[in-house]
Amino acid sequence: MTDERMGWPVVLTDGPVTLRPYKRGDAKAWSRMRRANENWLAKWEPTPLGSWYDTHNPAAFRALYRDLAKSAKIGAAMPFAVCYEGAFVGQLTVGNIVRRAFRSAYAGYWVDQGHAGLGITPTALALAVDHGFANGGLHRVEVNIQPDNKPSQRVVEKLGFRREALHERYLYIDGGWRDHIGYAVTIEDVVEPGGLLGRLKGSAS
Repeated sequence: MTDERMGWPVVLTDGPVTLRPYKRGDAKAWSRMRRANENWLAKWEPTPLGSWYDTHNPAAFRALYRDLAKSAKIGAAMPFAVCYEGAFVGQLTVGNIVRRAFRSAYAGYWVDQGHAGLGITPTALALAVDHGFANGGLHRVEVNIQPDNKPSQRVVEKLGFRREALHERYLYIDGGWRDHIGYAVTIEDVVEPGGLLGRLKGSAS
């Protein structure tokens, strides 16, 4: 394994939550899940070039899979399928990884609306960031969230990400340029035994 691919591929698990690399066979499950969650996801994600239904068919997944696999191969991303009790329910990608003196990345995620509120997203993010720090050669992970997306803000705040900035007109989403709040955590911020996952479990006790 080269330095650029530190920590990948990998499967991460805590209780019923598992993060694993995407497989080609995920196409139908991904398409079904994305199409069913249009109203839940479209207001938070970059506007697709075409209808939501057409841009989330199995062929679209195969194109996404190729792009993610290529990024993972050169160490620029860790793209995870999020599973709950063995079933595919979402995605978490640690992407835009820059090595050497920066050693930083962004994290983005989504989960099926029917599985929201089960603690899947904070567990998945904690697993991914802990792995990035311990085995992926990362020093810093950022998450950017629209100001109206309170559930996602609660996820990062629960894990101890600090609010750093307001990025005005940051991404083109749902027909307009949307502001985002920038959150970040560095390896020095994680002092609890068990990392962010330990912090999450401590806050729940």
